[in-house]
Amino acid sequence: MAKMRVETQYICSSCSASSYKWVGQCGTCGAWNSLRLAASRTGGIGQILASQSPQNLAEVRAEGNKRYQTGLTELDRVLGGGIVPGSVVLLGGEPGIGKSTLALQALGMLSSSHSTLYVSAEESLEQLALRYQRLGLASQDLQAVCDGQLENILSQLDTGEYRVLVVDSIQTLSTETSGSGPGSVGQVRECAERLVAEAKRRGIAFILIGHVTKEGGLAGPKTLEHLVDTVLYFEGDATSRYRLVRAWKNRFGSVNEVGVFAMTASGLKPVKNPSAIFLSGAKSLSSGTAVFASLDGSRPMLIEVQALVDQSPLGNPRRLSVGYEATRLNMLLAILHRHAGVNLLDQDVFVNIAGGLRVVETAADLAVAAALISSLADRPIARQMAFFGELGLSGEVRPVPRGEERAAESVKLGFNHLIAPAANKLASGPETADTTVTALTTVAELHTLVSGP
Repeated sequence: MAKMRVETQYICSSCSASSYKWVGQCGTCGAWNSLRLAASRTGGIGQILASQSPQNLAEVRAEGNKRYQTGLTELDRVLGGGIVPGSVVLLGGEPGIGKSTLALQALGMLSSSHSTLYVSAEESLEQLALRYQRLGLASQDLQAVCDGQLENILSQLDTGEYRVLVVDSIQTLSTETSGSGPGSVGQVRECAERLVAEAKRRGIAFILIGHVTKEGGLAGPKTLEHLVDTVLYFEGDATSRYRLVRAWKNRFGSVNEVGVFAMTASGLKPVKNPSAIFLSGAKSLSSGTAVFASLDGSRPMLIEVQALVDQSPLGNPRRLSVGYEATRLNMLLAILHRHAGVNLLDQDVFVNIAGGLRVVETAADLAVAAALISSLADRPIARQMAFFGELGLSGEVRPVPRGEERAAESVKLGFNHLIAPAANKLASGPETADTTVTALTTVAELHTLVSGP
């Protein structure tokens, strides 16, 4: 390992800016009395990793198919097929959402075939053992250590041939080379750089659990997300049974994948058929409810869209959406008013995506508009109908990607009447004697279909 040169520096505890002399106010972030004396090493990952001469990439032997299967199929799906040796995965989420539970389950299953280590700086060994037994992993060979000092953790790597290591959490680690407290920008960045370098040098896969801010982003500097190979977000309502894992960054797979888990008394269980849990299961839908054939990554799912339109007693009617972008809802209301004659100016409008999901794709426009029209007319939509399509500002129904897969998932679950853009051309796809495809070109046609002539 390259020798590190140490020199006296002052580090800002707020923004981690460095200075070679003490000043009362940080010149970078403007904080007062925030500079602390620290012995800071120079250089980053490049100095920790051993220097190598340039090589021809065509001659480098890469084992692209070598991955560690966690045994949790939904997690492996999001990771792109499993954990890549030498990679660093950052797992973030709200407090209590189940990040530690997911990491402990994955590591417990991996320990049967690989040497693993769970590092916790937040819990004692007794607390880890209680959760370990509750998850039914007592027969697995998983080692754990409770330590928040980075140098102690790195020394543990010399005692065994570990292949996968979990750090819970990156914000609670501290290193002797940084004078700021644990969780500060300088400590998080310094610890992350050292762990990433060790992962590449030793070929160990690291799973770093990260805290989130009150705005929902990962706590710490933005460079933390740039350092790691994969960034996963664990989403969902803490009071709900279901959780979603999304990839925001993945150097070894797609970032469009999503994994669905159900929280049970014995831990997280992968959900093989998410469409079944996100639909109400009622034989007939009430007014204001439409089924949206979504596509999250490579997986099609059916989602229930609920809308409530009611006469407003206020001079300024309310517009509220849960799981759907509020600005796009306002745009849809303008499109319905201008091109379909649906006047909601004096109506309170509420939109909810059932199951605690969050829909971001524009293909949900048709389902949301159908639910709004249905609620206003107080006319239920037929149970076997499924919608997908994007609405343009001129009132046209625009095509969406991979319409055939959305249609196939709908038909498989008994929704044999598909309402889709005409440009998707589904008539030659899944349509059979029992399946009907209604192709729309304008939002006015949708209004006539849902509310009646």
